[in-house]
Amino acid sequence: MLMAKRDYYEVLGVDRSADAAGMKSAYRKLAMKYHPDRNPDNSEAEQKFKEVNEAYDVLQNDDKRAAYDQYGHAAFEGGGAQGGGGFGFSGGFSDIFDEMFGDFAGGRSRRQTNVQGADLRYNLDVTLEDAFSGKETRVRVKKAVSCESCQGSGAEGGATPVACPSCQGAGKVRSQQGFFTVERSCPTCQGAGRVIDNPCRSCAGSGRVEREKTLSVNIPSGVEDGTRIRVSGEGEAGLRGGPQGDLYIFVSIKSHRFFGREGADIYCRVPIPMTTAILGGNLDVPTIDGNRARVNVPAGTQTGQQFRLRGKGMSVLRSKARGDMYVQSEVETPVNLTKKQRELLREFDKAGGGKSHSPQAEGFFTKVKELWEDLKE
Repeated sequence: MLMAKRDYYEVLGVDRSADAAGMKSAYRKLAMKYHPDRNPDNSEAEQKFKEVNEAYDVLQNDDKRAAYDQYGHAAFEGGGAQGGGGFGFSGGFSDIFDEMFGDFAGGRSRRQTNVQGADLRYNLDVTLEDAFSGKETRVRVKKAVSCESCQGSGAEGGATPVACPSCQGAGKVRSQQGFFTVERSCPTCQGAGRVIDNPCRSCAGSGRVEREKTLSVNIPSGVEDGTRIRVSGEGEAGLRGGPQGDLYIFVSIKSHRFFGREGADIYCRVPIPMTTAILGGNLDVPTIDGNRARVNVPAGTQTGQQFRLRGKGMSVLRSKARGDMYVQSEVETPVNLTKKQRELLREFDKAGGGKSHSPQAEGFFTKVKELWEDLKE
């Protein structure tokens, strides 16, 4: 006695209003759960797997689903849909199984005849001055290029490769495993679908030889550390005439002896003589463009004080704008003083009449004294 077929929506565990995404998600979970590879020698799991497959095969197709919604299982009596005894790997079922388990029974052939060449990476060190102004530089890259002897075909004399005798040019071979037909890349041609009877002697049939090539590369002004520059088509040559990959140049900015950089701004620490810091004056400082800029140092300047020079910083990538330059003062304490200089400094200290000329130091030691008093209490 034949058992009545279960409702397809019930089989997948979804509502009749379920959309395609919800149906696909439910199907994937059930297919993984009852797959024969996970349930060997389990006839019940095998039967449920067939049932899930049959239900999804109908419901994932808009026309079949509409017919099923109107007439139920009667819509497919006479062979409209695959019955419970067979597997039809069509439509969405094949797509999903390609994702989960690879190509099964009649899956699409994915021949790889001309494989694209690999991308290459080149690390380029540039100075901060070059990053500011930009420059054209030459780099030497060792890479695989198309073989001139065979024009990249891999065959002696540039002959055309012939169809693989194992897969008849399909690039895939099939084998039967239980009730599955499994499709794999052809081991003879590695999925290319073609073989070479007489390989090129220069490249041993690969269609490529290794050479060193000199390239001209433009470094744009304002380039930053870690910037990646793509040079299209200058990667390795493709296998047997395949398209070339790309060359990616990664820029690294060298440290500078004077300047530090943060984005488009330049920072420079400048030692200032004590007398200039006390009395005030002018200083000439170098700039990244190779010129000089004058900084007005006000009287009483302290270490760490910054002076901003607008528009004297780095170039901005793909822009005519420039950042700013910040000059940070470092008041320098004199050394190797003469006897006369020491005497003058002592006179300077006495001439203060007990007044402090170092407000930061006075404030600091006042706070320290208050701290000690608090600790005594």
